[in-house]
Amino acid sequence: QPRASGLAVYRQFSSGGAGGGYPGVPLTQPLPGLPAPAFAAVDGQEKFETRVTALDGGLRVASQNKFGQFCTVGVLINSGSRHETKYLSGISHFLEKLAFSSTAQFGSKDEILLTLEKHGGICDCQASRDTTMYAVSAEAKGLDTVVNLLADVVLQPRLSDEEIEMTRLAIRFELEDLNMRPDPEPLLTEMIHAAAYRDNTVGLNRFCPVENIEKMDRKILHSYLKNYYTPDRMVLAGVGIEHEQLVECAKKYLLGVNPVWGSAKSKDIDRSVAQYTGGIIKVEKDMSNVSLGPTPIPELTHIMIGLESCSFLEDDFIPFAVLNMMMGGGGSFSAGGPGKGMFTRLYLNVLNRHHWMYNATSYHHSYEDTGLLCIHASADPKQVREMVEILTKEFVLMSGTVGEVELERAKTQLKSMLMMNLESRPVIFEDVGRQVLATSTRKLPHELCDLINNVKASDIKRVVTKMLRNKPAVAALGDLTELPTYEHIQAALSSKDGQLPRMYRLFR
Repeated sequence: QPRASGLAVYRQFSSGGAGGGYPGVPLTQPLPGLPAPAFAAVDGQEKFETRVTALDGGLRVASQNKFGQFCTVGVLINSGSRHETKYLSGISHFLEKLAFSSTAQFGSKDEILLTLEKHGGICDCQASRDTTMYAVSAEAKGLDTVVNLLADVVLQPRLSDEEIEMTRLAIRFELEDLNMRPDPEPLLTEMIHAAAYRDNTVGLNRFCPVENIEKMDRKILHSYLKNYYTPDRMVLAGVGIEHEQLVECAKKYLLGVNPVWGSAKSKDIDRSVAQYTGGIIKVEKDMSNVSLGPTPIPELTHIMIGLESCSFLEDDFIPFAVLNMMMGGGGSFSAGGPGKGMFTRLYLNVLNRHHWMYNATSYHHSYEDTGLLCIHASADPKQVREMVEILTKEFVLMSGTVGEVELERAKTQLKSMLMMNLESRPVIFEDVGRQVLATSTRKLPHELCDLINNVKASDIKRVVTKMLRNKPAVAALGDLTELPTYEHIQAALSSKDGQLPRMYRLFR
């Protein structure tokens, strides 16, 4: 009997029968007899805004409210490989690998992970050229535990001999893996930065050189931490928590804490401004056995050509971001359609016309005091000269006419990518943290969309004209027999058509 009555109720409410249970009720009206839905409400505009509080000693606390039971909280520090001029290169790489190891309160990494597990938490540390980020995602009700753990991890690491030895092994393995990967993009990125900013700031190696691995010890790490892990260079950022609660936790666990390396004032802070030099870095490498297997990748030569753009603090950063999106590109076997950027210039002008090119992708790296717009391409070693000429032509064509349709498409794609990425809580966290670390404020997504909307074709032409006045930065990896000289590449970028000098082509 209950089953039969249940079936009757199902039929009554189901629309599967002829006309459904409520044939006369349109979809725009609620069904009679059902409780009204309760939606989460936002109390005023302030819930959308990023709130920032500066505490004693210069520590900044930034938060963004977001519905959900989980939060992402972390400490971002103005510290990275660009600050290692006076130290052994590779300290940031070591600190990244040593993160979330034993501390004053926690005896081991396992103990830290078990503590986080009680709140459904995971942790991560990433060190870049200019920022080191310790982050935890966990249930919002475990905020107190999470901030306590973060403070301990950042300010009280034990850095035991055993942990340092394990880190040496991990870094050796990572460096070997980096050199064996079929996709050498991380390696080329290092090379193009080293060529563009020779021996200074963002041109310094992000990975620890092999010769420095054995030299790293606790004393060297402490001397670096004393200078760069100071409150005035830190931001405690959180997404998905109440601002006042985060501020209270910061006061409780981060303010007035005496770090394990001592609280003496920092003396040797490197405040160097990036000096763009341009230049070329070549690495002759046999790429014939990089990817073995049933369907091996053919032997390729990889080229990356870059020019100085601008800092992310400058107004021209937005036109450069639109330009990068307009260039787009990717691999010759990228799946998908127009949504994947198939109408970008590097697809239309390069990959669609030159079937022998395996890849052509535009990248834009931007920092507090400089930026680098570059194109990475790969092809058979015999076609390197032609590939270089195609790239130089594309750089020169950037300063030509920009079609209204392609500009609008690039702007729409950039806004779409921005908004889609900011659906993710960890991405919001990183955006809040990095912006507050650099400027003590945060531009909201709708403000950035307005700036993108305002970009005109004349802005693109202006920033490209300025960019083309610089010397190029070139990174080349693989069989470089057919690679043109640096002077020829520079001459091609300075010409009206982007072609390599005729004499070079005749006598090569």
